[in-house]
Amino acid sequence: MEPAYKILIADDHPLFREAITSVVEAGFPGSEVVETEDLDTALALTQAHDDFDLILLDLNMPGMNGLNGLITLRNEAPTIPVVIVSAEEDKQVVLQAITYGAVGFITKSSPRAQMTQAIEQILAGNVYLPSDIIRTGKESSRRHRQDDNNISPELLNSLTRRQLLVLERMSKGESNKQIAYNLNIAETTVKAHVSAILRKLGVHNRVQAILSASDIDFNQYLKR
Repeated sequence: MEPAYKILIADDHPLFREAITSVVEAGFPGSEVVETEDLDTALALTQAHDDFDLILLDLNMPGMNGLNGLITLRNEAPTIPVVIVSAEEDKQVVLQAITYGAVGFITKSSPRAQMTQAIEQILAGNVYLPSDIIRTGKESSRRHRQDDNNISPELLNSLTRRQLLVLERMSKGESNKQIAYNLNIAETTVKAHVSAILRKLGVHNRVQAILSASDIDFNQYLKR
């Protein structure tokens, strides 16, 4: 039997709330959906209900003030995972949202099946990033100025070929299960590689590794 979840949808567009509710109910039968249309109510609901499994948060609803609303929500309800669901498709905004504590970013233009897969991946404890946006190079020049997010060639060269392949797929937003399937290895092996990658790169979690690796030309390192 599919597990039931309690999910808060915070968006000021009734039609979109209805659409995402439909995605949750179809993909995760038995789940409870709570809806709100502004940040203040979302904050109040998280204080009253600490058993939410997930918050799907619109960037542009009343009270949000862009990513400031995300920061406020993460401060007030640090134990509840937050996913940004937005029409925004700028790579820098996506990466900033993850930096500020979101565990995923789903674009409103995503097909229904992709939204379901994204939510499933996040509920399983993974980070979800829209790979088509992450792969674009529009923001590379700005990203390169963020030295704290750059990985030195020496650190990359310390990774084995298999670890580089795992990191490359991590940077595309793939879950451990997807990486295991695509590389034809066991999921436990992927987890071991991820742990080794984090240790070698000197980062604390998967999100930091993804942010650091988003602009790397992996072909350059895989040729060796």
